[in-house]
Amino acid sequence: MDPAMQTHCVLLLNLPPSALGGIDLLSFTTTPRFRGVKNLPPGLHFLFASSDATVSVRHGAWFYVSPGTGSPQVFIKKWDPTTEDLVAETSQSEVLRWKANLGSIWKDGLTPYRQIVSSDSKEEGEAVEESPDWAELTSRINPSLLSRITGLNPDHWSLSSASSAPQDLENIPGLESSNSFLHPEKELNLLPIDLKRTWRLGATGSERTEAAQDRSWALGDLIENHCKARDPRGGEDEVLGEVQFCFLMVLTLNNNSCLEQWKRLLTLLFTCQKAVRERTHMFVELCKTLRLQLSHCADMEAGMFDLNEQGGGFLKPLLRKFRRTLEELEGDWKKRLVKEFDELQEYVRDVFGWELDDSYVKRGMLELEDGERVEMEVNGADEDDEKGEFAPLVVDLTPTQMKELYPSGSEHQESGEEEADAADLEDMDTRY
Repeated sequence: MDPAMQTHCVLLLNLPPSALGGIDLLSFTTTPRFRGVKNLPPGLHFLFASSDATVSVRHGAWFYVSPGTGSPQVFIKKWDPTTEDLVAETSQSEVLRWKANLGSIWKDGLTPYRQIVSSDSKEEGEAVEESPDWAELTSRINPSLLSRITGLNPDHWSLSSASSAPQDLENIPGLESSNSFLHPEKELNLLPIDLKRTWRLGATGSERTEAAQDRSWALGDLIENHCKARDPRGGEDEVLGEVQFCFLMVLTLNNNSCLEQWKRLLTLLFTCQKAVRERTHMFVELCKTLRLQLSHCADMEAGMFDLNEQGGGFLKPLLRKFRRTLEELEGDWKKRLVKEFDELQEYVRDVFGWELDDSYVKRGMLELEDGERVEMEVNGADEDDEKGEFAPLVVDLTPTQMKELYPSGSEHQESGEEEADAADLEDMDTRY
């Protein structure tokens, strides 16, 4: 083969017949002659595979195609049938041998890279549109982020469907010597998010209440103390990059830990208030990213995230609350953010039928075919207004809960009692 005709390519070797293969947004069932993908564009790509299309555990690896006019890059991945894992070829002699013999498989063994847009029309000969979504879906993902999450293994940042962050692991007694112990899954170093404690250590009283309602402090702490970026804007991009990473690992690998982290990140971000003004650019990009991700949710398998479920799952209430936050804030600075959120709101209204404002009928009379009139109410109408069964409820804390709330024990309680006593003394008539 003429070297001038060669392009960037990735070889995927040793897959059994009728295995599942995929790259970026495209998945397919392999044929016996399949050896990989050619004509790769520069940028990050994600290759994944499974020994059978019906097997739930998939293995994948990220790699980076460098831009420029240098010699084409050849990436070699192979399927290990013993461990059923996707591994990188580390033998230099094997790498050189495959590079020297690319001509023999170039035409029939390598399929051209393409990311197609699905079409409802099935007519033969119809042109298929190329989708640019992969580049936009990975716009904030970079090698530094991949190394933090999956480990320092350039051009083979790997994980599987069963890879998990420590906060999502379930410690089940008696299973320590299971197969997962013999072949341990990779641990993912995702950003630590605890939605049950979004205030600084030592915070008490009103500060805790404010931080529970406005999680801006928790977002700032995440960016300043847990992201690897050296500047605030870089930290914001790293958080958005993890939102993108987690979504794509759900989309391609059905990874449950990444699904939970994606939900945690969105919950944290959309419950911020002060940070919306301080980090406006970040929230503009978040709305763009989410709108594009939602357009691909239908591609997820096994119903891992069903946006059409009753009430819109966890996301619809979050977006409604965020809209109210935007309405309460004032200033010209928010014009771009409001514009971007309006586009997101229009999308979810058209596709999922969600109403994020209060301009729809929640309760009214409906006339049936036989002329009878009945009163109807939208399910979950009280939830948005925190009324009915969704109204706040005051409960008494148990001693155990009090210890968790006040780690230093009686110090906080005694100080609170002293403050109350002081207030009582001020109110007393000094004549007595």
